[in-house]
Amino acid sequence: MFTDSHIHLYLEQFDTDLDFLIQEALNHKINRFLLPNIDNDTLPKLLSTCNKYPDLLFPMIGLHPCSVNKNYRNDLELLYANIQKNNFIGIGEIGIDLYWETEFINEQKDAFKIQIQAANQNNLPIIIHSRNAFHEIYSILKTEKNPETTGIFHCFSGTYEEAKKIIDLGFYLGIGGVLTFKNSDLINVIKKVDLKHIVLETDAPYLAPHPMRGKRNEPKFLSIIVEKITDIKNITAEQLAAHTNKNIDDIFFKKT
Repeated sequence: MFTDSHIHLYLEQFDTDLDFLIQEALNHKINRFLLPNIDNDTLPKLLSTCNKYPDLLFPMIGLHPCSVNKNYRNDLELLYANIQKNNFIGIGEIGIDLYWETEFINEQKDAFKIQIQAANQNNLPIIIHSRNAFHEIYSILKTEKNPETTGIFHCFSGTYEEAKKIIDLGFYLGIGGVLTFKNSDLINVIKKVDLKHIVLETDAPYLAPHPMRGKRNEPKFLSIIVEKITDIKNITAEQLAAHTNKNIDDIFFKKT
């Protein structure tokens, strides 16, 4: 059985057929789903969705960089007032996005620092959204994280040199649909990276893998990522599940 380390099952794209989609995922040997948050507005729906499937769905808390604006400090204060009220497994997704949003770059950097500090204080891993911002994120991480702080670079699509820097910081690579894109060089990175540094994700409903690209991403499509990695690494699905589930347990569930 596999774990989807990054999926947004609480969004409206899944309102009409969530039960069916989860059952399909279970039929494809996917039985654990980790749900990062976006902002204050999404948190109630995220929690109610996880409460419907408490043995399958696990919530995180965080302010997405594209939700950061001039009111970010108030937003963070309101959001993190909930951190002790629920059993969150991580802080995410957080980070810096200079592709979709550049107006509030300084606010994004500060919000990222504040949320890393929240992770440090609560002994929680962090899930990082990094787009056109690797240098900025890496620099902040080096100064703000505790030695014990770990987490995932969600939707990793960078170079092998960037992957090595991430791994040296004690973080993992979240591998999803980008691996299947025809113009992606991620295959060459995955060839070189040990499985002990990799977790799997869909980011559904976004970033559907080839040949579903452009359509709604679904939980069962994690099996496409599994097939791609097993081909690259010349291993069985069972071997990949064993490695990636151990990584998930090490990141999120050591204390439980």
